[in-house]
Amino acid sequence: MAAANVLQASYVVAGVLFVMSLAGLSRHETARRGNVFGVVGMALALAATIWLAVDRAAEPLTTALLIAGAMSVGAAIGLWRARVVEMTGMPELVAILHSFVGLAAVLVGYNSFRQPGALAGAGETIHLVEVFLGVLIGAVTFTGSVEAFLKLSGRVSSNPLVLPHRHLLNLAALLACAALLVWFLVSHALLPLLVMTVIALALGWHLVASIGGGDMPIVVSVLNSYSGWAAAAAGFMLGNDLLIITGALVGSSGAILSYIMCRAMNRSFVSVIAGGFGTESGVPGDGRDYGEHRETSAGEVAALLRAARSVVIVPGYGMAVAKAQHPVADLCERLRAQGVQVRFGIHPVAGRLPGHMNVLLAEARVPYDIVLGMDQINGDFPDTDVVLVVGANDTVNPAATEEPDSPIAGMPVLEVWKARDVIVLKRSMASGYAGVQNPLFFRENTRMLFGDARTAIEEIIAAL
Repeated sequence: MAAANVLQASYVVAGVLFVMSLAGLSRHETARRGNVFGVVGMALALAATIWLAVDRAAEPLTTALLIAGAMSVGAAIGLWRARVVEMTGMPELVAILHSFVGLAAVLVGYNSFRQPGALAGAGETIHLVEVFLGVLIGAVTFTGSVEAFLKLSGRVSSNPLVLPHRHLLNLAALLACAALLVWFLVSHALLPLLVMTVIALALGWHLVASIGGGDMPIVVSVLNSYSGWAAAAAGFMLGNDLLIITGALVGSSGAILSYIMCRAMNRSFVSVIAGGFGTESGVPGDGRDYGEHRETSAGEVAALLRAARSVVIVPGYGMAVAKAQHPVADLCERLRAQGVQVRFGIHPVAGRLPGHMNVLLAEARVPYDIVLGMDQINGDFPDTDVVLVVGANDTVNPAATEEPDSPIAGMPVLEVWKARDVIVLKRSMASGYAGVQNPLFFRENTRMLFGDARTAIEEIIAAL
């Protein structure tokens, strides 16, 4: 009894720490503290759970050794991946970690169903519903996350899969799962659970496969929400209060973040979770003749920056690939020392992960107060002398506002073309992740500086 009381008290404290962690992560200045709260809460929850499991085991020593062995293997793999992963690989790493949560929920569901219990009547029905929904959510999360990992890592095309009547297929899958739930509750058989699992696995893959590359940062956030609900479902099946609390926190915070990002991109939240709903009219305009682009040199860019009064730097995924955040921060510091007003413009989905660019700039110790969001900076571009676009593409594409037939039409973008001069740092004239040509590159006030972003920035600094 005492062990159970200690466990519940530990769970309450851990739950409070998780809430404090989310609160800390809501601001740059307190993000590190929020991470610490989360780590301490998870360590406390794990210690209390392991202690109770060993205390109740028929063979305490064997149980402790099995748990220690499994955790050692997992910790070794986790520490290795954390040390070797690049910032450019973080989006796909997060996606594949979500898949583990989904797979765990599926396995817990089957184990919970197969394990004999003393439930009967309404209690047994509720338990079977928990099992069914836990496996359903977990299976959708698993394959959806795997598909997101493949897209983000470039192993499959980022273009959306457009099957005939794809929304009707999704609806049919959900209706079939509902019918299978009724069969499962009536028969208590394994077959409807197996059939539903196959359908849910296919549904999760199709939902993410139907979404284009431009919306993938939102998809990562949505999958984060799915993984939270999968964890909460596993908590219900295991009777673990903390797992329910943690899953609900992750699921709800992920859903809120997804909704905020959808609003920032002028996307319908329902359209994203439904798998690219409403994209049938998108016709790429890559066949248009935008004219010729103009190239520049590091020396010419340095001269522009030296004469400028105000500069806005717009980072994108290319900055992450080139690991150029530290030279960019150095350039910013040098310009500010010369009296130039320098700010950063961050699109809500810059990079391929929510907050991707903010993390990179924080790593390079760029002051928080000059890192502004799209809504804060967009009105200032007409009064800006020079915009330096470092590896961004889709987030600065004027086709979103000027070409109704573009696949990214309606998506709010950073209106950098309104500045006096625009310098774009890119490796080539290739289109961005969304696969759409960018008319910005051909504007009269735009110059292209080709090559590795880190090398280009260092050459600009040398020329300054």
